[in-house]
Amino acid sequence: MIKTSTLCLLVALTAASGGATAQSPGSWQFGAVLDLTHTSRALELGGRDQGLQLGHSDLTAYGPVGPLFRAQVGASFATHDGELERSIEEAWIETTRLPAGLQVRGGRFASQIGYLNQQHPHADDFVERPLLYRGFFGGHWNDDGLRLNWTAPTPFYLMVGAEAFRGKRLVEEIAGPARSLGITTFVIKTGADLNRSHSWQLGLSHIQNRREAAVEDHGDHEHEEGQAGHEGHDHDHDHAHGARFSGRKTWMIDATWKWAPGGNNRDRQLRIGFEAARITGLNRYAGPRDRHEANAVTAVWRFRPEWEVGARADWLRVRMPHGDHFHSALLRERAVMLAWKPSHMQSLRLQYTMQRDAVEFEDPARRSVQLQYVLAFGAHGAHAF
Repeated sequence: MIKTSTLCLLVALTAASGGATAQSPGSWQFGAVLDLTHTSRALELGGRDQGLQLGHSDLTAYGPVGPLFRAQVGASFATHDGELERSIEEAWIETTRLPAGLQVRGGRFASQIGYLNQQHPHADDFVERPLLYRGFFGGHWNDDGLRLNWTAPTPFYLMVGAEAFRGKRLVEEIAGPARSLGITTFVIKTGADLNRSHSWQLGLSHIQNRREAAVEDHGDHEHEEGQAGHEGHDHDHDHAHGARFSGRKTWMIDATWKWAPGGNNRDRQLRIGFEAARITGLNRYAGPRDRHEANAVTAVWRFRPEWEVGARADWLRVRMPHGDHFHSALLRERAVMLAWKPSHMQSLRLQYTMQRDAVEFEDPARRSVQLQYVLAFGAHGAHAF
């Protein structure tokens, strides 16, 4: 059941919307999102508990900071293990008028790797993200750092970006001393409209991670971890669950194709997406065949302005570290959903998920039914492609 503190939050979310709808273009704008979900059985690697729970709900504010910058601040709220968790999810400032297509952002923000990570989870097409994101990025990876992007002056979309993060919100407990900048990313995204009806986007992401995750160990390495002590044990007590599986190098690809007859995506649209990732260099004991892999294929069809139906198939194959050796693990997931969206500000989604072929995972949900309701108040930024 939802506790009293959660009910107080629902009141606060509603109150925050009052006066958020009449903003001039140059002023700060405010918004809120309420995400409620009932889950018949929690999914392995899932972020939503069994029963009625508060999902990824947030309060946001964004606007200009003088003529050269803009900023955004966002707080997220969710229930986990029966407790209400609160977090400053984003607090960043970025440039708006740098020359030559350059843009710089600094603060706490979501990494732009992959297709889904920059998007808030309540804006997804499914109740839970693919196993790739849940296993490798804790569902939604945001961190403290800097970003530099360059958008090329080409007739098609071409963006090249680099990020540098502290990394402790992705890998919290590490085997050695902490570094000020532990993770760097490099991203290339390109895309174009083929005609009025068809559009596409491709992305390639690389992550270099210097934060080796601490694992259960014995002998000399256990002593070494003890010497690393408090430096390596830099917990963040807010909503930063981090990656379940990580490594030194990650490669990701994502591809998205959209079709809307006559360019009218409000009435009908087909969206097909594919994402895949491979992680190597799991820790100091890993060999050349020790790696994590995952991929996901998604299709969503808007057959009427208010109705969408979708299906997703994804799998996760990893090498679970146990001291100086590894165990192979596998998990497959299939999901179908039906969503009713009477307006841009609200949606009701019914999802059925099956988890199969589980090896080394303790409690997979063979069948799970989830009912999600999302309600937005006030202003919110436009969604990405």
